[in-house]
Order: sequence, then C-alpha cells, then structure tokens
Amino acid sequence: MDNSGDVPTLLVSDTRGRQLLCFLEQLIPLDGHDYVLLTPVDTPVCLFRLEDDADPELIDTIDATEPILSVADVVLQEHDLTLVRSAVTLTVSGELDEPEPDELSDEEDDEDDEDDTESYELLVSFLVDEEEYGLYIPLDPFFVVARMDGNGALLVEGEEFDRVQPRIEAELAEREGEGDF
Repeated sequence: MDNSGDVPTLLVSDTRGRQLLCFLEQLIPLDGHDYVLLTPVDTPVCLFRLEDDADPELIDTIDATEPILSVADVVLQEHDLTLVRSAVTLTVSGELDEPEPDELSDEEDDEDDEDDTESYELLVSFLVDEEEYGLYIPLDPFFVVARMDGNGALLVEGEEFDRVQPRIEAELAEREGEGDF
C-alpha cells in the first residue's frame, strides 16, 4: 500500500498480469481472506461502436493490440491524455475537464431515448476503417473487488466473484446502516 495523500492505494493484478492502481475504499474480511472494495486512480473508460441509426454498442472485450486502441491513443494524446490498458477496464490518465453539473442534467434530458449512453459521458470519438467509435466515462462509480495478497491485491473474478459479491454487498449495507460507510 502507498499512502500518497489521505487515501491509501493498492496495485491490483488480474490473471493475465495486467495491473490497475486503485484507491482503497473498504476492507471486508470474509472466509479468512481480506477482500477490498476499490476505485481506480485513473479515469475508467468504456469503448462503444457508434452508428447513426442505432444505439451505441458497448465493446466488452478488446485485445490490447487492437488497431482501434492505437487510434484512440493518438486522439487522446491530442488532449494530453494517455490510454492505459490496465486490469479490469481501460483507463485514461491525465487532467480531465470535470463536467459542469448543469451540463450533465441538460445532457440527460437530451439522451432520454439512448439507454446505453445515459450513464456515460462521451470523452472522445474517432474513426477507424470508416466506423465511428467513442470512449465514454461511466458517470456511476466504478468499483473493483479484489483479495489482498501480500503487498498487493488480486482481482476477484469468475466463480470467486459470484460467491463473494453478494456477501460483500450485504456487509457494506450493514456497515452503512451502522453509519460506518
């Protein structure tokens, strides 16, 4: 753990060895393990395919060497931002302009018919092979669940996630009821 500032950070690794630096939000002991609820230090982003006559399509899985990401790299560099191919999600590092609260409410009114993008804000859009793509910032908090392992944390995935996620949610709800959250 690195105590830079007031909130401790942890480096989370996934099964492929990719890493993501996160802020420690909660520590939850379960079954003899310490699980942690984390939020990424860098801004998480989601990649969407944009089509004129259809809702934006979320691209869930993408190879780190995909040409689309190379184009996104160049576009983001023009804004002094860097695309990071990290564990769990793509992230963007650099200084992002914070949206104005009144701009967000205006955008939500305009996007009532676009279900997929209501909880996202467009960061950049770009063309690859005559197809339009966009990197969007999720407006809802982005949480990561990991298990403590030595000095770092391992991403909780698959069956382990399915097993502990409801128990972690129940523990957090109980803490919130006690005023600890």
